[in-house]
Amino acid sequence: MIDMNENRPFCPECEHDVVPAEALDRRDFMRTIGQTTSLLAVGAAGTSLARADETPARPNNAPRAKPAEALIQELYGSMSDEQKRTLVLPWNDRARKRMFNSAINQRIGQAYTRPQQELVERILRSISAGDAGFRQMTRGGTFDGSGSFQNCGANIFGDPTNGQRYAWVFSGHHLTVRCDGNSEPNAAFGGPIYYGHSPDGYSPRNIFYYQTRNVLNVFDALTEAQRRQAVVVGNPGEHEPSVQFRAEGQAHPGIAASELTADQRRLIETVMRDILSPFRRADADEVMDIVRRNGGVERIHLAFYQDRRVRDQNRWHFWRLEGPGFVWNYRVLPHVHTYVNIAARERRPAPAQG
Repeated sequence: MIDMNENRPFCPECEHDVVPAEALDRRDFMRTIGQTTSLLAVGAAGTSLARADETPARPNNAPRAKPAEALIQELYGSMSDEQKRTLVLPWNDRARKRMFNSAINQRIGQAYTRPQQELVERILRSISAGDAGFRQMTRGGTFDGSGSFQNCGANIFGDPTNGQRYAWVFSGHHLTVRCDGNSEPNAAFGGPIYYGHSPDGYSPRNIFYYQTRNVLNVFDALTEAQRRQAVVVGNPGEHEPSVQFRAEGQAHPGIAASELTADQRRLIETVMRDILSPFRRADADEVMDIVRRNGGVERIHLAFYQDRRVRDQNRWHFWRLEGPGFVWNYRVLPHVHTYVNIAARERRPAPAQG
């Protein structure tokens, strides 16, 4: 069993009491999976994704939905100079890569006209995997503690016109997601993202419950020796520090997919499908391409964190997928906070011989 520095989990913006974990019934789990996930399949090698139809069939005469990138340009073009002074920030502003628990500055309902608000909602829908993904992104339309779409924020960093670098950032309670038209080279989602939901992460009321349940299925399938590798005492922390990549050659906590049997690896592939299921196919495919370039799913480690300073009867307070250029840090209790950072690692050339 690996030991880690024990840093107490914290949630400075949203303190909630721990809700007792509800009974974990496999039939209930399967019902929840069917209701909350879109269909993704990770290839046997873990390097490609194939998604079933994400939205209902489009009538022949219906206009094709614009991609998020085109909608961002349209939003930018509709903004007044006064709006741009507040809502458009420099590309190199430090806030561009940060994760937020509320609007960065002005709320959507205060800052945008009604037509612009509709554009912002269309952008958010465009980076979601159909209706199911949008339902998860919005936490069933509640936007969690934000209470409504209008209470969230949407900002542009840089300039989305004429091939310049830009990033659109949507932020609210337990949510920071991005779209940057690949302005940030080799970075999935345009940089770190954050998502969560206020109910206890072991509860079927949590909209991301299915993700933890499938991770626990992996643990159930491990041998005792494998579990000793997978369990970490402590917690991995939260916010930006929790998703920093380890130095090249530094060990990752937990058990690597390469050390699992074929059946166990298929369970890991199911987890990879689940965590990517809320996001549009283009972003999910980019994630898997980066995983492939960084060495494949075989190099991804799964770790379960026992936080001994939290006094409850639940075994896991965090679970974490981590590998080269890949961090998916998921806090289960007292409610779900998930911090994600994925980027292609640069390969340093070997030193010259002689």
